[in-house]
Amino acid sequence: MGLKANNLNATSFLEVALIYCEQFGFSIIPVRPDKKPFVKWEGFQKHRPTVEEIEKWWTKWPDAMIGIVTGSISGIDVVDTDTPKADDELQSYLSDSFVCPTQRTPGGGKHYVFEHAEGIRNTNDRSPFKFHVRGEGGYFIAAPSQNGTGKGYEWLDGLSIEEVAPPPMPKTLINSLINALGEGERNSKTPKEEQTKADESRRKQKMFENGTRDNSLFHTANCLVKGGMVREEISQVLEAVMSSWGEGYDQKWREDKIESAFKRAGRKERNIAEWVRNWVNESRRGQFESRQVRLEADESSKEGMHAINNALSRLVEEGIIERGDKRGFYRIVESECDDIDFLNASTQTIDVKYPLGIERYIITLPKNVMVIAGSKDSGKTAYLLNFVQMNMNRFPIHYFSSEMGRIEFRKRLEKFGLPLEAWKFNPKERSSNFVDVIQPDDINVIDYLEVSEDFYRVGGMLREIYEKLNQGIAIVALQKNRGRDTGVGGDRSLEKPRLYLSLESGKAKIIVGKNWASEVNPVGFKLDFKLAAGCKFIIEKDWYKG
Repeated sequence: MGLKANNLNATSFLEVALIYCEQFGFSIIPVRPDKKPFVKWEGFQKHRPTVEEIEKWWTKWPDAMIGIVTGSISGIDVVDTDTPKADDELQSYLSDSFVCPTQRTPGGGKHYVFEHAEGIRNTNDRSPFKFHVRGEGGYFIAAPSQNGTGKGYEWLDGLSIEEVAPPPMPKTLINSLINALGEGERNSKTPKEEQTKADESRRKQKMFENGTRDNSLFHTANCLVKGGMVREEISQVLEAVMSSWGEGYDQKWREDKIESAFKRAGRKERNIAEWVRNWVNESRRGQFESRQVRLEADESSKEGMHAINNALSRLVEEGIIERGDKRGFYRIVESECDDIDFLNASTQTIDVKYPLGIERYIITLPKNVMVIAGSKDSGKTAYLLNFVQMNMNRFPIHYFSSEMGRIEFRKRLEKFGLPLEAWKFNPKERSSNFVDVIQPDDINVIDYLEVSEDFYRVGGMLREIYEKLNQGIAIVALQKNRGRDTGVGGDRSLEKPRLYLSLESGKAKIIVGKNWASEVNPVGFKLDFKLAAGCKFIIEKDWYKG
């Protein structure tokens, strides 16, 4: 099975991981959806894992993404371009005919694979480059891995690692990288100083000297094309330059350079168009501004902005997006709908129990999202742990805590008076990207969904969690301000939950209640309680219409 293949019915991640290891000699590690390794991987920078280790990993984590350790252990380095501008910067180091193994990432970026060069290691946040480099001490995700949203990495047609051997990096790129990295040691210079140093390394050789004329001609033609000069005028400029050499020259040489420059410009516009299309498909935004696209593409040049606007216009023509009410605004057209197979739908409910007896009024169904919104010290965590205690012997429960370490967690559980070994659930530390760790067919408890800015995103986060569920459910805690019924995200947080419970100052209130257990609509019901010892709910006034 070729490594280009993305059909996992035909090959498993384990089989491909073994191909990378045995046929290519790469050091392989299993990687989580959040791009962090499942295992301590530092040792695999020095020695490759055994076949037995790889088989053990992918037996335990069959959907793990395939990480390839870069640097001398695998003999390769990777340049990651996640925006059109980053891709354009890399292309400035490559000749027009340069070919190397290339894969597309789920976000629309690219990975370019080169033969490992001595002194090349990972670039960091202080790097002057727009692209990222994975060399000594790094790793990258390889096709056909799939991230937490089901999007895959894939080798480009004709450019898979099977079809093209990793070539050496151009010397100009190696020199610029090593200069910027301080020859492998962390440089204390500012990014601006590093950029100046990298630029100077490109200018060491004067233009149009013997040995540099070919590259200089192309560079000149490329700059003139970018500047918007027409072909005839570019030809006149290059003719004047070549005439100054005082010797005969080949006109075809000149025209070939002009043609290559126009091809590269066209390729860049196609790359931007592809990136914009992927951005729209991945963004899941209802409405967005063209300014957002330019910012995330890191594209401020006139030609780049023009290419982005053209790409958006083409998507409008195709009916993928439509123009908004204001200039520069667009809306994604959501034309696809899932069939509702009501004939084969299961009528089985999930017999979970809730603290405060909410199951008397609400039934729980597969794929339900429940929200517990509470102000500070209102009892959110106590409510969630009580929920775990009431259901842990009947259902598999995964508890994701964003603020408690193991010592604090232990102290909270000790308050319940149960032997610690009696707690049958899976507590994990997690503070972001909860959708990546949701177990689709189990009970998932999130304590809590931390959002410190852009609160409008909460509705989208809850929707993503809902979409990840299959037969399971999710109970999500949200922080809320005192005096308000809804948590962060406001009304947008009300869209997906089947139950939305608000807690504050010894009072509980049902804000959203779908799937009634009887003919009684529980929305607006209130209950007065007292929280004893930080864990025990004592009902002082049972549910009543507020």
